Amino acid sequence: KMWRNIASQIGTGNAEWVTVETEPYQILTQLLEDAQEYSNVFAVCGEAGSGKTFTLRRYAESHKRVCLLQCNEFWNRKMFMQELLKSLGRDSSGYTAGEMISEAVMIIKTQECPLILLDEADKLNDQVMYFFITLYNQLEEHCGIVLCATDYLKKRIERGLKLNKKGYKEIYSRIGRKFIELDGVTSSDIASICLNNGVKDRQQIKEVIKESEWDLRRVRRKIHALKRSI
Repeated sequence: KMWRNIASQIGTGNAEWVTVETEPYQILTQLLEDAQEYSNVFAVCGEAGSGKTFTLRRYAESHKRVCLLQCNEFWNRKMFMQELLKSLGRDSSGYTAGEMISEAVMIIKTQECPLILLDEADKLNDQVMYFFITLYNQLEEHCGIVLCATDYLKKRIERGLKLNKKGYKEIYSRIGRKFIELDGVTSSDIASICLNNGVKDRQQIKEVIKESEWDLRRVRRKIHALKRSI
């Protein structure tokens, strides 16, 4: 089901796809393992199309006690907490936002090595970002939290620090005053994806690399187009 969902999002239909553990995938997975095992908090930035979302989804599906939230710009605090409780398997009906966060914290504190993943965290508005501070304060040293986004999140936090915006110093402190920046996929990664998905002609592989703009969605579409033209 997961592979079908990804295929539909990328637009390649139901053709079988062989996944390849790229360098960004391996590095991000190691960070997620560290965050979960040692209750660490990280902010990870990477280019669009580098496979961040796929890596988070795959990790969440293959590990227990992982809450993955796909953030949206239209979320308010209550919607954020509704999604968190939903990922914990709880119904949020009738709760206020404050009651929901208390309920979520209570559930998470009963778990061993829980992990919260906030994908596309740069989409969260300031009010929801403040909830990150609350979660951190109540779950410190018990739950790992990873914010994952493009470098817009880094620029936004840095700008907020310069303007002395409310909450930004606290957010920056809680991520260790550091953004972990993932390198993009390499030519070797793309070549490996081509080879594992039936594109073995050296010239075609060069063509995929050249046209990819280092975006895995473009890589997949190009491979799909080449295979359809055979």
